[in-house]
Amino acid sequence: MSRLTVWEADTGRQILKTEEAPQIAEALKAIGVRFERWDGVSVPEGASNEEVLAAYKPYLDSLMGETGAGSADVVSLTPDHPQAQAMRQKFLSEHVHTEDEVRFFVRGSGDFVMHVDGKVYDAHCVQGDLISVPANTRHWFDAGEKPLFTALRIFTDQSGWVAHFTGTDMADRFPVAA
Repeated sequence: MSRLTVWEADTGRQILKTEEAPQIAEALKAIGVRFERWDGVSVPEGASNEEVLAAYKPYLDSLMGETGAGSADVVSLTPDHPQAQAMRQKFLSEHVHTEDEVRFFVRGSGDFVMHVDGKVYDAHCVQGDLISVPANTRHWFDAGEKPLFTALRIFTDQSGWVAHFTGTDMADRFPVAA
């Protein structure tokens, strides 16, 4: 189930925890983050990346037309992937991007944690969730010690995922919510 947990960054005091999608969307909208559910599409286990993209084509066409994004791809990570821990590690430090980071969870789950205006927002995303973290928003991502997800990634910049690390310890101070 989707979940949003919000803390004060300086004290660590929890100020919100909800699993209600409308409340999650409203709280994230206040910081410029788009959150929505795409229901009604199922993709068989073991579907190819091309089949996943085809299944979500109407959603992607609409989103990409609306945002001006130029490409979409599929990323998957499983606990048995030989580079799973190295890949997880590269997302765990606070960073920003020069374009919106848009992800849709086809399967599995992961946490996008954003550090905005003195608060830390942990958005636990699951199958059917779309999240768009605005450019230059401080954040990190964690899919757990045994990462298991398939997600659509939408890009405007053809160079793809490029992180600019902030050098802070925020991700260490705020591990993902349980």
